[in-house]
Amino acid sequence: MTKLWEENRVGRMQLPHRLAMAPMTRSRALHNGVPSKLAAEYYAQRASLGLLISEGSQPSEDGQGYLNTPGIYTEEHAAGWREIADRVHESGGHLYIQLMHVGRMSHPDNTPHHRQTVAPSAVAPNPEIASMYTPTGMQAIPIPRELSYDDIKATTADFVRAAETAIQAGADGVEIHGANGYLIHQFLSENANLRTDNYGGSIENRSRFAIETALAVAEAIGADRVGFRISPGIPFGDIHEGELGPDVYRYLVQELAKLRLSYLHVLHVGNDELLHDIRKAWPTALLVNRAGRPLEQLAADIDLDLADIAPVGSWALANPDFVARVKARASLNEIDRSTFYEGGEKGYIDYPTMK
Repeated sequence: MTKLWEENRVGRMQLPHRLAMAPMTRSRALHNGVPSKLAAEYYAQRASLGLLISEGSQPSEDGQGYLNTPGIYTEEHAAGWREIADRVHESGGHLYIQLMHVGRMSHPDNTPHHRQTVAPSAVAPNPEIASMYTPTGMQAIPIPRELSYDDIKATTADFVRAAETAIQAGADGVEIHGANGYLIHQFLSENANLRTDNYGGSIENRSRFAIETALAVAEAIGADRVGFRISPGIPFGDIHEGELGPDVYRYLVQELAKLRLSYLHVLHVGNDELLHDIRKAWPTALLVNRAGRPLEQLAADIDLDLADIAPVGSWALANPDFVARVKARASLNEIDRSTFYEGGEKGYIDYPTMK
């Protein structure tokens, strides 16, 4: 793991090594979307990971999917995130806030305005594959409202406003969530996007919303403060990309590369040929989160020059001193999966360090 400990520059940040903390939903925000006081301690504990990519944060009321997730579009949200950013910086880390608009992966009972959800097309995910936890229990995800042309432009503006709010709150940058079955991924897909206008059909059209949004955010806060996340071939939320899927990503990455964003973050499963093509096309830092990798292969993609950064998820969740443990070849804490998405201190800020 020699290369793992090399310094690396990502955007405006000089990072001490090639690890990072992956975004992980924790569902502990207040009902109004303000991060809880515990969140500042949670992120500060993990500052040694260098770059911390926050849990997904909705850029608008329409963008919320799950209960108790944080927002980043009001002054109250910004004040909560300011406390987190200050604590992370005091502890020597950097913070990117992930902008997550879930699109159809929601339920009116979970949003502040209780309106119908929105999506590229009026198509709900298969209820046998995707459902939503609500205040009254699990419910099927309802048919969303198709975004109009004006709605699409307004949603891009929501991303811009959220990015500007994140910077005002002291974050080092933002990550645009284009993965995991959420809104941007829905535009990229074959079965969630049935549009016949400039935002559906061809590879270029399916990619248009992602590119326009990335460009608008980059112009607003600086391209070197913007990351972008993709998950090629991953069917979260009943997403099917079809035969054109790999070529959609080749085109999307090629176009995003022209913006020279801070980084591209790939949640990678399976298609190594596509990952090689992405590596060749991408001009700045490439983060590769290879799902299911064993700890001993943590640096494999870096050693093979397929990645610059190896983000870690649940290992970081359960080990606030993950960097020190890996360097010392120490054992890791056991992960308590029952506390991933609810609760208070337990399973959040009470995992022990080696000391």
